[in-house]
Amino acid sequence: MISYEPNQLSTGKLHSYLLSAVAPRPIAFASTMDANGKPNLSPFSFFNVFSANPPVLIFSPARRVRNNTTKHTLENVLVTKEVVINVVSFDMVHQMSLSSSDYPAGVNEFEKAGFSMLKSDKVKPFRVAESPVQFECRVTDVMQLGTEGGAGNLVICEVLKFYIDKNILDADGQIDQHKLDLVARAGGSYYSRAKNGFFEIPKPLSTLGMGVDSLPDHVKNSMILTGNDLGMLANVEALPNPEEVQAFINTLGQNYPNIKTASHREKHKLAQNYLSFGDIMSAWKILLA
Repeated sequence: MISYEPNQLSTGKLHSYLLSAVAPRPIAFASTMDANGKPNLSPFSFFNVFSANPPVLIFSPARRVRNNTTKHTLENVLVTKEVVINVVSFDMVHQMSLSSSDYPAGVNEFEKAGFSMLKSDKVKPFRVAESPVQFECRVTDVMQLGTEGGAGNLVICEVLKFYIDKNILDADGQIDQHKLDLVARAGGSYYSRAKNGFFEIPKPLSTLGMGVDSLPDHVKNSMILTGNDLGMLANVEALPNPEEVQAFINTLGQNYPNIKTASHREKHKLAQNYLSFGDIMSAWKILLA
């Protein structure tokens, strides 16, 4: 591997590496208002949720790398202490990108990008009507991380009120991630459409997995099974008993008549196929045959 200490790179090169490596990142579409009541709208991908009680979101308008200037969003929140954070769905991503242009102060990015302004209830900045979830926030603190180009400014926002488009809810009233259809930012000009890449991994909370260290040596040291495969196999409390293994082997029938005498390599390949479908216990029964 190649390695760097940050001071060995130009700020632009370091910035590029960081944004390409730490990705994808959610997007805060931040609506603010200046001291004269003029609206501003700009996206930021240094963003996440950091607390539920109290509900806190944090985003960071960094100083521009090329000339060390600050963005209107930062200037506005320092004065007004208010912001609306809108999430960005796939249907609005090109308009969002347009709004990120460096328009002069006082230019309304809502109008430039073709977004509709919705009046907020708790704060003065407008909400983006096209956004499926909108958070009205009070800015409780702004933490300056540096004074040179590329330095971030953590804008800590307490959520006062939020809005959810009912069309993105499922039958239980929860947000359906596929209907929400968020996009995320990566390096360069790349974005990621979240719903195209969703997959589920059961959280190891209700049971205590046996752990990779407890796997049989022929499994733990497999030349076939990947780290992800081992993680799945290790996230079970106990191995199937001999009776369960035999019953499963009997169901394989003529498709795998020699499974008991097969090599570790052959068993591992077959078990890996079951793991690809999330069938962990069947994979274990093959490995223990």
